[in-house]
Amino acid sequence: MPADLAELISRHRTQPRTPSAVPRLRVVALDTPVPPTDLTYTPMVCLVARGAKRTVVGARSRVARAGEMYLNPVTMPVVAVFEEVPYRSAVLHLDARLLADVAADARPARGPYEPEALGSVRADPDVLDALARWARLLDTPEDIPALAEHREAELLYRLLESPLGAQLRACVLADSATGRMRQVARWITEHAAEPLRVEDIAREARMSPTTLHRQFRAVMGTSPRRFQKGVRLQDARRRILAEGETATEAATAVGYVSTSQFNREYRQAYGLPPLQDAVRIRRHLAGLADAAHEGEPDTTG
Repeated sequence: MPADLAELISRHRTQPRTPSAVPRLRVVALDTPVPPTDLTYTPMVCLVARGAKRTVVGARSRVARAGEMYLNPVTMPVVAVFEEVPYRSAVLHLDARLLADVAADARPARGPYEPEALGSVRADPDVLDALARWARLLDTPEDIPALAEHREAELLYRLLESPLGAQLRACVLADSATGRMRQVARWITEHAAEPLRVEDIAREARMSPTTLHRQFRAVMGTSPRRFQKGVRLQDARRRILAEGETATEAATAVGYVSTSQFNREYRQAYGLPPLQDAVRIRRHLAGLADAAHEGEPDTTG
């Protein structure tokens, strides 16, 4: 089944990180190695059909290989390392309304709830079958309006009965650790350029700073301050690369007071100073464009 899904993804590959014709389904195809890539994960379930990808958040990392899936329950900055190519995956972006509707009718989840993001598990046959039939709507686009949401609901039902079920169910509970930390992460992201005081966030979340720090690390895989730093550095990298800002301009825009501290932390994260890193990325993208011009698809997602 993963091999069949990989072949379907190859037929319907799109530009990197571009949604497919089926709502909330994205297919990812990568044929050549790429450097570690900054991504912002949103709530989603990813099933790897071919190859392997390592996802790094702070000090925690998880590898998903062919036939495995993982749940990301919150929006967070990550580094994706494609360890085996060709790489193929199908991503279900979670719709909170539909998930809540399906969870209300599903049986209790198997196993205990463990608030840990990014853990990967083996996909069972029922999940693979439901995912394949949902994704095969790409072959018959005329059926998408009538069938897509029904097949997505079936897939969510199978996922709720899988080893990911307890974690997935927690995504719809506002008072779960995942729900509370999702709100904290959203606040940090929206105020990333401002000074971070864990005490203030803990007061808003109605918990002690110690409890907030412990739950945030359990769900997000990193501390609130490191999470904020990741958000800032990704935004700064985007500003330098896409908007042509200088390192000083980008550092100031994302909340750094010291340009030297920004340069130091940027180099620790990406291996090069900001402007040298931008040159490296532009050269890599130019190489991909040349390859695409010669007939090789540009698929860096």
